Amino acid sequence: MSALRLNKENFDKARKNEGIALLDFYAEWCGPCRMVLPIVDEIAEERSDLMVAKINVEESPELAREFGVLSIPTLIVMKNGEIINRVSGARSKEKILEMLVV
Repeated sequence: MSALRLNKENFDKARKNEGIALLDFYAEWCGPCRMVLPIVDEIAEERSDLMVAKINVEESPELAREFGVLSIPTLIVMKNGEIINRVSGARSKEKILEMLVV
């Protein structure tokens, strides 16, 4: 399954998700974001047990503010709608997967 594209209108999918959700806050012009996006897509394809979603901070600035995203990329892991982990900056696939271990 490919990563979902979330915005203000459909973000309740992540809030109401039961289980683990990986959220990638990014912007198209951001170099480190472009490094992380294919990794996030790969994780989405490999891990059907997760909700994997991308949020473009330029299209959804209200979500970026709500989650306190001050730099991008920011990766947030939620479990049952609650934030359990977050990092800013590019990460390897292995480091992103380590964030998901709860």
